[in-house]
Order: sequence, then C-alpha cells, then structure tokens
Amino acid sequence: MKVCIVGAGSVGAVIGGKLAATGHDVALIARGAHLAALREKGLALVDHVDRHSGTYRLAASDEPGDFGVQDLVVIGLKAHAIDAMLPRMRPLVGRDTVVVPAINGLPWWYFYKEGGPLDGARVRALDPDGTMFESLDCAHLLGCVVHIAAEVRAPGEVHHTGGRRLILGEPDNSDSRRLHAVCDALAAAGFEAVASTNIRLDVWTKLLGNLSFNPIAALTGYLMNQICADEGVLEVIRAMIAEGMAVSEHYGVRVRMTPDQRIDLARQLGAAKISMLQDLEQRRPLELAAVVGAVIELAQRAGIDVPTIRRVHALTLARARALGLA
Repeated sequence: MKVCIVGAGSVGAVIGGKLAATGHDVALIARGAHLAALREKGLALVDHVDRHSGTYRLAASDEPGDFGVQDLVVIGLKAHAIDAMLPRMRPLVGRDTVVVPAINGLPWWYFYKEGGPLDGARVRALDPDGTMFESLDCAHLLGCVVHIAAEVRAPGEVHHTGGRRLILGEPDNSDSRRLHAVCDALAAAGFEAVASTNIRLDVWTKLLGNLSFNPIAALTGYLMNQICADEGVLEVIRAMIAEGMAVSEHYGVRVRMTPDQRIDLARQLGAAKISMLQDLEQRRPLELAAVVGAVIELAQRAGIDVPTIRRVHALTLARARALGLA
C-alpha cells in the first residue's frame, strides 16, 4: 500500500516505521527540526516493544501535496492541529483512500453515522467553525483508538515504549473489507489490530483514562506508575472516571467496568510518560479540548454535573496559560 503519515511524531512515526518495515511505501508529513532530521538521517525508530528498531529512509515533507493519492492516510496530529490540516490533505485522498485518525480524545467525527438523535452533529469544542466535516468527506474514515505509548526523544528519533493495540472500526459499526484490510496490514507490522463492531465504546473506554490521567499528569509531573501508586491522586482519578461514565451512558455508551478496573488498565502502561505531560515539558499546546473540554460540552448539553472534571480542567488550563501554551 501507499501510506502517508500526516503528523509523523511519536505514534505516527511508530506506525509509519513499522509499516515501512513490512514493505509498504510510506511517506511522512512533519515539520521543523524533526522534519529536517528525517530528511537528513532518516527515521530512527527505537523499539522497546518489538524487533523493528532501525533507521528508515522514508520520503518526508511538510507539504501533503508532494505525495499524491494514497491508499491509506494515518492522521497522527494533535487534535487541535487537525482542522487546519484537513484541507491540505485533499491531494492525498482519492475515491478509495482510507483515512485513519490515530488521535487522542473524542474525535471530531464522533456523531457521524452515530444513528441517534444527534447523528451528524458537531462538537463545538473540536470543530468551533463547523469546517471539519466540509474539509474531509467522513465516508473515508475509519475510527481508531490507540493503545500505544511513544515519545520523540530527539529530532528524527522516536521510541516505541509500550503497547501494541490499535482498535479500528467503521463509524456505523459495520463490518467491511477495508476495515479488515487495514487491520491485516497493521497486524503484519506487529500491532495487535482489532476490528471493532462498537467503535464508540472503544473511544469512551480509552477516553475515560485520557480525561483523568492526562491532565493529572500535566499538573503533577507524574509518570503513569507514579499516579497509580498515589492513593490521594487516585481518589481524584476515580471521581473523574465516574463522572465521565455518567456522560457516556447518557449518550448510549455504557462502559462495563468500574473506575478501579479502568485504573487497572492504565497500570499496564507501567512507567509511561503520558502525552499531555510530554507536551507540557516540550512547551507544546495541550489537547485539553479533545480530551476534557469535549466531555464537559457533552455533559452540559445533557444537563449532567461533572464538578471534578471541571475543576481539574480549570487547573490544567490555568497551568497551560501560565506557561504561554493557551
């Protein structure tokens, strides 16, 4: 397959490097010093999970139009960067191109073919101007939930530090040939690629962890294992997860686990440095809108009180503002 990774940072570069290792024609979209290193030295992938460590000499650019129509486009951007990129991606997308947003938080396409009374609605925290549905036909999309930990530790150098699981699903929860084709390619590259028949359940199952652990990591500086070892902090995590579950259930998605069972899933990431903490340390904008703000918006729309989520969001936003990141 011809594959373009739009946003070849941590997770995007891991997916791109491993697909390239199994014979796919992979191009990378990046910027700045990271792009310069990719062009000069190639992608240095340090694989702590599997056996794909190596240097991959892949085409790299900051302009999607350089690469033409692709079979598969993986979006590895931060949620706040996607809106501006979607119009620029048009040269990559042909009639049969599959687009997989491998992103954190509630995705902008969440209500596309959702089937309920809000089918086709937009989430203002993610798409304030209502342009994202216009910029990319959602018929190209496969939903994706990422359970991979990765870090860019130097320009051009990406470490895969934990997790192999990628859950993919059609927005209407149907079973399709393209879904299985993408899963098969990812599985051959060493990922645990799962074809879901309820992608929104998978989105919420991960989001309950993101909306709690991510801002707490940004506030405390803790790694995942440190959060899970601090009972005082876990009390806050439990409250946030319970509030998030009330929101998801209102919208027809019941996550059948307790807050402590969700915490146990997070423990499996060990000493991973959570992405929002990575962004804070690198002085990059935080994904608060997709990870927390969108949940607050849905709660407000439903008339559900989420006081712990709101307070942690306010504190994290204040921290970001103090550092000039918001």
